[in-house]
Amino acid sequence: MPLHLHDHGGEGPPLLLLHGAGRSLADWEATAPLLTPHHRVLAADLPAHGRSGVGAVEPWTFDSAVAAVEETLRAYDVPDAILVGHSLGGMLAAVYADRHPGVTPGVVDLDGVWWDAAESYEGEERASRERMDEMVRAGGGQVAPAGYVTQQVAYAQQFGIPAARAEASARASAVELPDGRWQTLPERERWLELIDALDGLDLFATLRRLTCPLLVVVGRRAQPAAPGMEWFEKLTATHMRRKEAELAQLVSERPTARTVDLDATHAMLLEEPEAVARAVLAFTRPLPSSPWRLSSTG
Repeated sequence: MPLHLHDHGGEGPPLLLLHGAGRSLADWEATAPLLTPHHRVLAADLPAHGRSGVGAVEPWTFDSAVAAVEETLRAYDVPDAILVGHSLGGMLAAVYADRHPGVTPGVVDLDGVWWDAAESYEGEERASRERMDEMVRAGGGQVAPAGYVTQQVAYAQQFGIPAARAEASARASAVELPDGRWQTLPERERWLELIDALDGLDLFATLRRLTCPLLVVVGRRAQPAAPGMEWFEKLTATHMRRKEAELAQLVSERPTARTVDLDATHAMLLEEPEAVARAVLAFTRPLPSSPWRLSSTG
């Protein structure tokens, strides 16, 4: 079935905006209007997320997610949309474009690079990576207390995210239950499937196969670690060094791939929507018009 979509309108080559894991299309609310002067802009709730997520029964795999994106683009008659994704959405955009060569005119991946497997680390870092994996798996798809949204807003304000923006995004990415608690999305079973899918993805092999132009935007600011989680700061620093090396090799091999640094954390959509929009437009505006669009419109 087509994904739940918000059509922001606009004129120009179509964009499909894809959000990150555990989030929703509401994360794009501040960025999308900055893109509409140059593009037709659509934002989707990914499978098992947002309004595409309540009661989702299909297992979360990249195969099923790609099929859902394909059906959505077909339903809106925009098979030639440029895909712009944040985090999980960026990785899904790359997988989709890899499977649709000659159709997808370009991909923007906003800080979407998953962690290397624990087996690739040694010593304390391996233990930290295993610990992080346990936390990620345990934290998703749970029923949160009644104060969930308030907690999310307070956390977001550490990053300078406006309270109203943080609250709208938190509410859109979960479902309020009759007793006042919140079901976070994806629900538990889908969340574990999603993490399995990420662990099984060889993202850089996918990026190397892409034939369309590619932009990877890297958030340069580290997220502040909670007290007692200094181990996470060290692991994140190693992850960043590995990511930099892989991206440098990718750009050296592919003349149509490039990277841009952004003064933001991973939560760049909520922190720096104007900077995100500038980076996206600098990449998309020079792209040639889609051959499909030209032939279909005459």
